[in-house]
Amino acid sequence: MRVLVECKALANETRLRILEWLRDPEANFPAGPVETAGLGVCVGLLQQKAGTSASTMSAHLAILQRAGFLRATRRGQWTYYRRDEERIRAFTERLHRVL
Repeated sequence: MRVLVECKALANETRLRILEWLRDPEANFPAGPVETAGLGVCVGLLQQKAGTSASTMSAHLAILQRAGFLRATRRGQWTYYRRDEERIRAFTERLHRVL
């Protein structure tokens, strides 16, 4: 059941915070280089804000990405994450129907 995978992804305070921060990245992270502005937020900034290790942040991001809540874009050695608003909206509608 897809909704179960999605709910499990949200069953963690750090992952919920990541989604909150990425809802308004300009307010939650310092301005990055202009050439990466539309890509999302770099993993390093998310890790720093959450106060976690690189491996822990990678695990959180992978779970959110598998659930469909995040999109990742690689640019060289860096990976940038942003919310998938369409998938988040579809999840909330599906959850509303199921419950």
